[in-house]
Amino acid sequence: MLSATELLELDREYLWHPYTSFTNPLAVLPVRSAQGVHIELSDGRTLIDGMSSWWSVLHGYNHPAINKAITDQVNQFSHVMFAGFTHEPAATLAKKLVEITPVGLNKVFFSDSGSVAVEVALKMAIQYWHSQGQAQRTTFLALKNGYHGDTFGAMSVCDPHTGMHHLFHQRFSRNLFAEAPSCAFDEKWDDRHFNDISNLIQRNRQKIAAVILEPIVQGAGGMRFYSPIYLQRVRKICDEMEVLLIADEIATGFGRTGKLFACEHAGISPDIMCVGKALTGGYITLAATLCNDKVSDGICNGGKGVFMHGPTYMANPLACAAANASIDLLLNNDWQKKVTNMGKQLQTELAPCRTLEAVADVRILGAIGVVELKQTADVATLQPQFVDQGIWVRPFGKLVYIMPPFIINTQELKKLTSGIFNVVSKL
Repeated sequence: MLSATELLELDREYLWHPYTSFTNPLAVLPVRSAQGVHIELSDGRTLIDGMSSWWSVLHGYNHPAINKAITDQVNQFSHVMFAGFTHEPAATLAKKLVEITPVGLNKVFFSDSGSVAVEVALKMAIQYWHSQGQAQRTTFLALKNGYHGDTFGAMSVCDPHTGMHHLFHQRFSRNLFAEAPSCAFDEKWDDRHFNDISNLIQRNRQKIAAVILEPIVQGAGGMRFYSPIYLQRVRKICDEMEVLLIADEIATGFGRTGKLFACEHAGISPDIMCVGKALTGGYITLAATLCNDKVSDGICNGGKGVFMHGPTYMANPLACAAANASIDLLLNNDWQKKVTNMGKQLQTELAPCRTLEAVADVRILGAIGVVELKQTADVATLQPQFVDQGIWVRPFGKLVYIMPPFIINTQELKKLTSGIFNVVSKL
């Protein structure tokens, strides 16, 4: 086994971490083990994870039920190609996803990651309209401040200017962008919030393949929570204008917002939905794109008659086994009560941050807590301060936020919230 020093030397020489400079990298911490909500470092320090490893580790680390599901499956077979074969973990998982997602979504296409699930959704929409004899409908309408992934198709529907991908926007397909929803989650509705996207859809309906959005929560684009009425109105006008609706639930799915899926806040069902991140409880990368009969029949009854996509590791049995175990854990352990209690505690314990000079806003939805700063956070400076508090919090932009595992207890959550207050109060 490598020593911490040897590991860091290899890391500095060979590893390029996300959104960092190789020549001037941010400090990284060697991890020895992880259990429950705790990450143990090689020097013996233990951190409470406030990030669920980028919002995926719902049930904490090293959960015995998911461990068993994976080891049982690996003793049968770890992978087979999904062209010409099928297997129980995939069929069982597809059935579960259809049962728990909004009514009408009854076809499941598995892929490797959230970004690829979005790519699949975009391809479904384009191929649907091609099969309907409307091949000109290849444009997508997305929201400013939206984020849908790091691959080229997914980047093309992220905010082209204020997002993380503005360097590449000249290479993207030309899509349309409506103003970000300006109505807060619990704000009284005013139709002016809907005017921009409504006008764009009506003026461009003949070339729009689909509207794509993150329902209720715009995640990496700013942790913005918007009114369910906005989402209801988008669904309604998409129906009226015969435009498909894609819901990107990769970050919001599996209970994070207080509903199993964020679309449920508005009581709507999209034509296509993407899920990922927490799908396997943070164990193995896996995503899925679900669609309704309209989309699947439209693709299969015209044009080539088949959907033109096929990932090598599609429906990997180990990942599907982990996902089945994770969903069972979620549904059988009163997730809604846990999320409700977490939300109440976040409301109470992050409220004092509103009094701090450096803070612009504090907002909570479900098991998401956000402290928005007035100035962009300096990650290199703040990260060690959070570690000194015994917590793992990863700021980005102006946001200090947490999305802890659902198994966190009140004392552990209090350590997270008090640690945030202690660090932010010094800014």
